[in-house]
Amino acid sequence: NGAAFSKVRGSQAGQDSTRWHVVRKFLGLISSHNIPVYLIDPLILGLVDKDIEHIRSSPDGPSPECKYFCAPRDFTTFALLDKTWKHEVGLFRTAEKMGFQWLKIINKDPRLDGMDDLSGMEIPLHYIFKLASHAIHLVVFYERSGNYLWHGPLRLKQHMDRKFVPFRKLHFGRYPGAYEKPELLLVSIDDLKVQIPKNPSSFLEEMSHSRFLECRYREARAYFQLYPDDASLDAVEFRKKAKSLLHLAALTLNNLGVKFWLSSGTCLGWYRQCNVIPHSKDVDLGIFIRDYKADIIPAFQKAGLPLKHKFGKVEDSLELSFQGEDDVKLDVFFFYEENDHIWNGGTQAKSGKKFKYLFPKFTLCWTEFVELKVHVPCETLQYVEANYGPEWKVPVKTWDWKSSPSNVQDNGVWPVDEWDDVIQIY
Repeated sequence: NGAAFSKVRGSQAGQDSTRWHVVRKFLGLISSHNIPVYLIDPLILGLVDKDIEHIRSSPDGPSPECKYFCAPRDFTTFALLDKTWKHEVGLFRTAEKMGFQWLKIINKDPRLDGMDDLSGMEIPLHYIFKLASHAIHLVVFYERSGNYLWHGPLRLKQHMDRKFVPFRKLHFGRYPGAYEKPELLLVSIDDLKVQIPKNPSSFLEEMSHSRFLECRYREARAYFQLYPDDASLDAVEFRKKAKSLLHLAALTLNNLGVKFWLSSGTCLGWYRQCNVIPHSKDVDLGIFIRDYKADIIPAFQKAGLPLKHKFGKVEDSLELSFQGEDDVKLDVFFFYEENDHIWNGGTQAKSGKKFKYLFPKFTLCWTEFVELKVHVPCETLQYVEANYGPEWKVPVKTWDWKSSPSNVQDNGVWPVDEWDDVIQIY
């Protein structure tokens, strides 16, 4: 019955305007409780992005038809920042009076999981409001200590109605996700005032690579029961220096727009013990060679990290090492992609010998490490096992980069006439 929705000018009656009507009611509901939400629905943001200039320039412009909120879909997705709101009881009461059915999904708060005594606390992660044949998915975002926003997975508890909405179609919640804090813009879309990310296309791009992996606190605690943590002054001092070196490296590479991840021993430390391995003596990062930029070296030097050595060349086995505070090094390995594997190279300075380290193909996920939002391989176990073998859980104090890794292979020798180019030590 379209007659009830005649306020939507020019829209077809029935299903299309039901969607608009439900969104309008939801926006009315949350504004009556002063809850600031913003639109993160990828389908609508995709449509909005095509018309963004027009939408920005006409904040109140009348739209002749319902173009965005009437687009066919089962639900519309909004985001809520947790710290901006706390009074849910009144909201649900009002929602029910307006005809909404609702569902609240809670789960453990990972921000407390590192502390033994607090890990049981549950927090709201998702809300779903349903009216007629349309649903609103409200994703709750939390600030984490790396100064980014995080949302949790959507996991239904045993007693929950699995047919409440088509859960499999939801765009958020299959995995946890990590995002930068978005700048918001208030716009008028289909006669409704909503906040949207100021740059919808970069939000959508971020969304496609937002998957987040939590540190494995339980396994790390079990590890430390077997191998008590080194709490010596040297270990504490090294971890402090490694953390500040990692923060500086991340800042430098992020400013250049170069994507990197935790590699080698730094990745192992994150995966095995949620911390820097105190006897590792360096910080290891990986970068795909396709993301190489010539200004990486000058940018690190400008940040106060002089080049220690440069081995290989862009086409083959490039690796860079920078000198951090005292004797803490930053090693940057470049990775080359083949049809069925990925590899990085190594060079022995005195002999010109080349080595190759083979990894199964991997993708990148976000995590939090030493209060930093940073990438790790999503397929971390395969990555770590390739490098350290099936015994990766056992700490090894003496490590030879030429023979210890499980995935190392000889890769020939650099021709002597290229040595000046491919073996540079400072």
